[in-house]
Amino acid sequence: MKIESTHRKLTAALAVLLLAAPILGACTVNSAEPAVTASPQPTATAIPTTTPTPLPDGYVAYESQSGDTLETIAVHFGVNADEIIDESEHDPTLMIAPGSLFLVKKVLGVTTRPNLLFPDSAVVFSPTAALFDAQAFADEQPGYISTYTELMTRGQTSAAAIIYEMGLEYSINPRILLTIMEHESGWLSNPKPELDQINYSMGWVRKDRGSVYFQTGWAINQLMKGYYGWREGKLTELTFADGSSLRLSPYLNAGTVAVMYLLAQTHDRASWEEALYGENSLPVIHTRYFGDAFELGAGVDPIFTEDVQQPEMNLPFPPNEVWNLTGGPHAAWGSGWEDDGALAALDFAPPLASSGCGNSTHYTTAAAAGRVVRAYNGVVVIDLDGDGYEQTGWVLVYMHVANSDRVNVGDFLNQDDRVGHPSCEGGSSSGIHVHIARKYNGEWVLADGGLPFVLSGYRAHNGEDYYEGTLENGEKTVTANIAGNYWTRIIRPESREEFFYTPTPRK
Repeated sequence: MKIESTHRKLTAALAVLLLAAPILGACTVNSAEPAVTASPQPTATAIPTTTPTPLPDGYVAYESQSGDTLETIAVHFGVNADEIIDESEHDPTLMIAPGSLFLVKKVLGVTTRPNLLFPDSAVVFSPTAALFDAQAFADEQPGYISTYTELMTRGQTSAAAIIYEMGLEYSINPRILLTIMEHESGWLSNPKPELDQINYSMGWVRKDRGSVYFQTGWAINQLMKGYYGWREGKLTELTFADGSSLRLSPYLNAGTVAVMYLLAQTHDRASWEEALYGENSLPVIHTRYFGDAFELGAGVDPIFTEDVQQPEMNLPFPPNEVWNLTGGPHAAWGSGWEDDGALAALDFAPPLASSGCGNSTHYTTAAAAGRVVRAYNGVVVIDLDGDGYEQTGWVLVYMHVANSDRVNVGDFLNQDDRVGHPSCEGGSSSGIHVHIARKYNGEWVLADGGLPFVLSGYRAHNGEDYYEGTLENGEKTVTANIAGNYWTRIIRPESREEFFYTPTPRK
């Protein structure tokens, strides 16, 4: 957006700012192995010797970060879109290349510190952790984690295995979870922690949730609320355990906000500051055990670079079949009814003769070509770059795929190949359907975010309420409804003519 009265005099100011801006490293993913090593650093841009043109009164400069859109920048700064001076006139809803310069009207008062404490790659299960062996790491530690096991449905399971597997499912980096565990309870360093430290290993004190499984699930949930709440523009303020609150600095990144948000749930302001900036802070602990998070993320951050585009994807079912959009954008993993994660998933139901659960005779298909890297308990994960790591590049995650006639790990699927039968298997489900979501470099990609979910030309949009929403393709609009109705019907555009229909406009 431009403010016309200041447009001309700011052109020179922006030019100087752009020349002085640091160059951000790009993420390149090798098709044969995960990108876990740092890329060579670019030569720094020379700083101009001329005196920079001062910023206009009442404005501050902002350099865009991974995942930013004009809409989210406006929310973070507490301004309207027309109070941001954007010389490039970006689409307000689409992702902006990291490092783009903006001038934003200054309206905020006291906020958190603007320091970036963790890159995004340290919080999501990114390429930096693709080769991380949590069990081997835990076995080498002198603390309680090296010997602890917990009874799960499959038998005794180590704390490291629980943390790794839950991190994989929710796509949260196991290193950040282990860092939080050490800060809150000393499980990595202390072989004999106190009883409360054993029960509440992640710092969440609740008597009926005293296990690694529940504590890790809580920690993951808080990290996702912070990370994706910031990414979506829903979260702008922290509320601490003592009831006080503080506005988040608009200069923060999603990874830092995720950790800030988690700590605010169990700490007052003073102990929260100590946990972030003190001598034994989370960044210090992470560096001690795993190395500097920003050095690990070199070549990976920013997760979303300027050239990232969604590959062409088809609706996940064959042509000439009428399916139903039963779920608009909702949580990628976990309970579909909790509006606290990444709104990255869509639900589709095949033609059904009756309601209830079971296995459909129809097949869900591969929206894009790739290699199957996970297939169990209703879940199928397709790695689109084919390198075998779901932490790198584009990945499709399917849920509720029946075990019978399902693809196997290692299978390579062409676009539109059969994946399996929609069912109720895996997770909570009230009816037969398939759930599909996208990840990129370990981050869940919001369905109605800066890289919108587009399937066979249909673009996803959030609804007024959670789990509602639409898919739109030109003049065609399909409206989600869990029960399925005339307005939820959707077909592939290349289907035969007799499968098309013209709905009667609503009155």
